[in-house]
Amino acid sequence: MRILFLTNIPSPYRVDFFQELGKLCELTVLYELESASDRDSTWKRKIYELSYREIYLKPIIKQDSSAFCPSVKKYLNKKDYDAVIVGVYSTPTGMYAIHYMKRKRMPYWISCDGGMISTDNRIKYTLKKYFLSEAEGYLSSSEICDNYLSYYGAGKEKIHRYPFTSVRSRDILRISVSEEEKQRWRDALQMQESFIFLTVGQFIYRKGYDLLLKAAEGLDRDTGIYIVGGNPTEEYLELRKKLALKNVHFIGFQDKDTLQKYYRAADVFVFPTREDIWGLVINEAMANGLPVITTNKCVAGMELIRGNGRIISAESVEEIREAMKDYEKMEKRRLKNESVKSLEIIKNYSIENMAKEYINVFKRYGKQDW
Repeated sequence: MRILFLTNIPSPYRVDFFQELGKLCELTVLYELESASDRDSTWKRKIYELSYREIYLKPIIKQDSSAFCPSVKKYLNKKDYDAVIVGVYSTPTGMYAIHYMKRKRMPYWISCDGGMISTDNRIKYTLKKYFLSEAEGYLSSSEICDNYLSYYGAGKEKIHRYPFTSVRSRDILRISVSEEEKQRWRDALQMQESFIFLTVGQFIYRKGYDLLLKAAEGLDRDTGIYIVGGNPTEEYLELRKKLALKNVHFIGFQDKDTLQKYYRAADVFVFPTREDIWGLVINEAMANGLPVITTNKCVAGMELIRGNGRIISAESVEEIREAMKDYEKMEKRRLKNESVKSLEIIKNYSIENMAKEYINVFKRYGKQDW
């Protein structure tokens, strides 16, 4: 099976996915850019022998994490592939590729990692429908994403589900972290509090960390809140100072191994996002056996939280605080049960299974001879 996959940048989880997919088919990946301008400078690609061919297109216009690369049509015209997958249908190159293939009546697939129906004006709705409505098939991450694709014209019979993730099988715990092991990680990370909430991500408005800090004002002083993954702006530093939150800790970018220690030292993961069309940190937290608090604007949470966390209203400081208080006073047995539930739900959400399901989708679609 020969697959051409168009995407924007070689983000780490994508490179891992392509590495697995390349073991199962003859894969060529087209990138719009080598990296995104808004990524942390320590964000690096893994170095290993690739199982697939990668090609960097030549952009004539660059944006933060996408570009316009009309040279993509050279590869589309070759017709050397059994399937063309557009993984970034909203970038300039993705839209150009879809428009070009529609004009030339070339079959193509759209891979949609996430999406939520929004209130669009007529022009925006018409544009989205044009680019989303006529693919040969769709690869979707969730029920919410299914509905999103259908809303913009995709036939329901053409939508196929796959387990979207950034986690390899080996990184999903088989059993929950014991209290003894958790304490060892806390000692190593110099965590002093008796109960730990963790969140991971950049300090940007969409992530809702301002709401988290306001919610933290009503928590037990022996509860620690650790925000890992970026450098706080002055706004967050001032808010922490104003609210006298000595138990809120800002931790900069961490490599994968160190980040895993934070996951395993924590009791509960909290992700107060204002909007995330997926939220891969949810997968990572659950892979480490954490219950999760997140909002009704996080697609990963809506898809994966089933008795292993809380879904709260976006933008609600009070609901964040109440959910966190519930966990502060929760019996150890109940907390353990939610940890086990997280691991049970997430066990099949591995990059290896994600790649296998892509291939299985094509086989179910009637391409068994590929």
